[in-house]
Amino acid sequence: MPELMSHSREVLDALLDSIIVGHVSYVSEDGTPGVLPTAIARSGDELIVHGSTGSRWMRLVSGAPAAVSVTSVGGIVVARSAFESSLIYTSAVLFGSFRVLAGDEKSNALEALTEKLIPGRVNEVRSNNKKELAATLVLSLPIQEWSVRVSDYWPEDPDDDIAGDAWAGQVRFGKQPVTVLDAPDLRAGIAAPESVRSMA
Repeated sequence: MPELMSHSREVLDALLDSIIVGHVSYVSEDGTPGVLPTAIARSGDELIVHGSTGSRWMRLVSGAPAAVSVTSVGGIVVARSAFESSLIYTSAVLFGSFRVLAGDEKSNALEALTEKLIPGRVNEVRSNNKKELAATLVLSLPIQEWSVRVSDYWPEDPDDDIAGDAWAGQVRFGKQPVTVLDAPDLRAGIAAPESVRSMA
């Protein structure tokens, strides 16, 4: 459906900034396709992912062609027939090759990931130590080749359905209430920090 395509970089950036999980598609050495969900963060014109240096899929996508898909579902278009009903969504697929980050680029990318998941948390915890950095592989995908689809419309029912008695409209998804739970081994008297409270 070409009418759903968007060529707006602003739409893409807004989607990437609102989503915390992307699905990375790749092909292994023996030709077997794979898809892995992973945390993502946009840093300027780069998409950042990270994982263990022992991760097979992380090693496979380093320097190899890959695709990353992201989707945000905003609701449901409830038409007067099941056939005409659909989703309200924004989705994107990014194409390219990941490169391995090192040094300051790696440290900055990890901070960007942390800030994406828990804004403000970087200033509340210690920095990654050398052992943790050595165990972590950070990859960057340039945001150069991509496609975006946006679907947000009212039911488009035929006249004979409109004349019937079935309800039609949209069901919009809002933010769900967030519950903050202390870790079982948290020492008494330690309150949730601002970065966590702001998410609730």
